[in-house]
Amino acid sequence: MDNKIFANLKSDMSSGLVVFLVALPLCLGIAMASGAPLFSGVIAGIIGGIIVGSISQSHVSVSGPAAGLTAIVLTAISTLGTFELFLLAVVLSGIIQLILGAIKAGTISNYFPNNVIEGMLAGIGVIIFLKQLPHAFGYDRDTEGDMYFQEASGSNTFLSLFEAFQHIHFGATIITFISLGLLLLWDKLPFLKKVKLIPGALVAVVISILVNEVFRLFIPDLYVSQTHLVNLPTGVSDLSSLFTFPDFGGLQNKQVWITALTLAVVASIETLLCIEAGDRMDKYKRYTPANMELKAQGVGNIVSGFIGGLPMTSVVVRTTANVNAGAKTKMSAIFHGILLLVCVLAIPGLLNKIPLATLAAILLLIGFKLASPAKLMHYWNQGKYQFLPYIATVLAVVFTDLLKGVAIGLVISIIFILQGNLKRAYFFRKENYKEGDVIHIELAQEVSFLNKAAIKLTLAHLPSDSKVVINAEQSLYIAHDVLELIREFQSITGPERNIEVILTGFKEKYGIENSSPSLAEKVWLEKSNN
Repeated sequence: MDNKIFANLKSDMSSGLVVFLVALPLCLGIAMASGAPLFSGVIAGIIGGIIVGSISQSHVSVSGPAAGLTAIVLTAISTLGTFELFLLAVVLSGIIQLILGAIKAGTISNYFPNNVIEGMLAGIGVIIFLKQLPHAFGYDRDTEGDMYFQEASGSNTFLSLFEAFQHIHFGATIITFISLGLLLLWDKLPFLKKVKLIPGALVAVVISILVNEVFRLFIPDLYVSQTHLVNLPTGVSDLSSLFTFPDFGGLQNKQVWITALTLAVVASIETLLCIEAGDRMDKYKRYTPANMELKAQGVGNIVSGFIGGLPMTSVVVRTTANVNAGAKTKMSAIFHGILLLVCVLAIPGLLNKIPLATLAAILLLIGFKLASPAKLMHYWNQGKYQFLPYIATVLAVVFTDLLKGVAIGLVISIIFILQGNLKRAYFFRKENYKEGDVIHIELAQEVSFLNKAAIKLTLAHLPSDSKVVINAEQSLYIAHDVLELIREFQSITGPERNIEVILTGFKEKYGIENSSPSLAEKVWLEKSNN
């Protein structure tokens, strides 16, 4: 295993603990919303952490049961009649994902424009924030893990929010504000820096349990009862009773195969969206091989289905919590899975003392960071071609669901692109370049986000220890996504491979600084002499 994994083990264990605290109630809530046994959500979380985390080549993505699949799961269990037949569909969906990875279907992720991905993240952030506010005030009618605007109860997110203010539980509210205060101050106060490796989320959970015990003993009116706490199944005497196995007698059932195909396609698209989002959040700008991720998810779903778990995807909420907590390698995701396994079997009683209000405080901060007003202003300043797809995706994700929201953002982006002429993105003569060569890439008049995949692959295959000149003198329009790709190649990925990147001809409006004239001229002379 990579030495970097062990070098960053302390920070990864700390972030894995935070993800565990976020994932536990979501695993239970998603299982409940799906009409499945509660422990099936925990099984999917464990498999997503340990098995998918081990196989995946993503450094920050965390997998588990996904809120975006709840409607499909609920309908499928009802249609198929038994949970065992549904598990067979989960196993088959994993096999289909393996096939998708083998035929390299994951390359579709290169065609998601950045503003749509950022809009998806912001939309999810808004949903998380709005959905957690009722829990923060002790109104827990809507289950954790429900990410839909229209709720199963017949209400909707806004109505639940208004109802929450009419049913405020003052004990839960006090715990929420204590938790928020701890989380906000933990990394800012100088005297707390010595305990930096202890995550603020863990401290908030411990303090909230103690505060609630004080309420129970001395102020019963403020005590947060079991209906407002984590509700993990306890009292299991036989471990095997936790597992359910698929009914392979349903292999000839047409509906099983339709369910499997639906799960495979939706889960794969959600996973690709999430890893693209995770790579954008990763401060080290590392790239996740999409096809390998589909294979990892396929293995995860096969194992999960075999032992009674829900289908899974890479999940934005867990991934965001992971990044925000300072994860550096995939050991964080693996450690969160190990914690789920150990804690739900060894100390379920203690976990059931955690107030949902504290977990709501953690998720409120995650939601706020995802839906940062600064990001909104960033795209506003980029002009209508960047802002409109972004804000349309945000609103569509909030009021419909993740996939519909992204589809709407993509359609609007494509309409804008089709207003111009799609021309060749750049001129680059493929040769067998070797180390030390001077390589020239000349961008065309118009370079759209649809050209990002080709440019990305070209830059990725440039030889180390070479020089590359990127010339934009002829370009009248360069998509924001491509500009960001070039900036990252110049400042991060290029230098890591000892590639000297020389930029010339970029207009001031692009916000990219050209290399000094003398440097560019020197490289051109080298080319002429060769």
